[in-house]
Amino acid sequence: MSKNILRTINLYKKYSDDYVLNNINISIKEGDIYGLIGLNGAGKSSLIRLITGLTAPTNGSIELFDGKSQNLSIRKRMGAIVESPALIPSMTASENLEVHRLVKGIPGKESIKHKLSLVGLKDTKRKKVKQFSLGMKQRLGLALALLGDPELLILDEPTNGLDPVGVIEFRELIKKLNRERGITILISSHMLSELSQLANRFGILHKGRLVEEISIKELNEKCKQHLLIKVDNVNRAATILENELKTNEFEVKHDGTIKLYALLDEVRQVSQSLTNNGLIIEQMTPMGKDLESYFTSIVGSSNNG
Repeated sequence: MSKNILRTINLYKKYSDDYVLNNINISIKEGDIYGLIGLNGAGKSSLIRLITGLTAPTNGSIELFDGKSQNLSIRKRMGAIVESPALIPSMTASENLEVHRLVKGIPGKESIKHKLSLVGLKDTKRKKVKQFSLGMKQRLGLALALLGDPELLILDEPTNGLDPVGVIEFRELIKKLNRERGITILISSHMLSELSQLANRFGILHKGRLVEEISIKELNEKCKQHLLIKVDNVNRAATILENELKTNEFEVKHDGTIKLYALLDEVRQVSQSLTNNGLIIEQMTPMGKDLESYFTSIVGSSNNG
């Protein structure tokens, strides 16, 4: 069983009279790419600032690396880009890394070339950061976060402002770090469709509350287009789907309903076949939605609740 890399317990953060985070309980396992999603102002950056130790919680606690408390030695096992990378425009990429290496007390100057190569910036040489594109600056910020070879990497909206090609390149780099180096990653965004191509688990924040924590398997299951069918004899219905309608693309659920993933444009034919065989149809409803619509429905329901 994978150990917890990060766990928040009844976490609250209050500024003046307003709670920006309200009873947040998330858990991130070793090897996860955990997508933290929410609209602007949902509390994503506030949560990340608590986790990285930039601010302290009003109430609650944060456990890192399977129960250890936050102290200086523990934080050295983390790397982060919070908001925008702290870059020095008049310096080169390697000079920026050297400054941060010295400040953090990380031994081994040879690590600089390695990190620049890892993020695809080894050929920038004497080019100043002020001449970098936004994508190059984000890559350099990632290299800074990777100094010290962290076990947990925290990225706050790292693809903001990137063009589509830049987003794809950054996404593939994150996957590579997770796959080849085993780095656990927490990444925030307001775009579920983007995170769904990257993360294996998600936490949905809205107005400072954790609305839902869900795996990619569960998310895909909820979003998959299907006909939800409820009849008076589910076993007979399954036989008709297989033998008469020639499909096995369906599931019989524990609650006695059927999820039919085929024949979505042939609803009338499905209905007629079932009724012609003497079944009473209690429900036949098109279900499923795209990922952005799912996010909107979750946020909308939390507004009403």
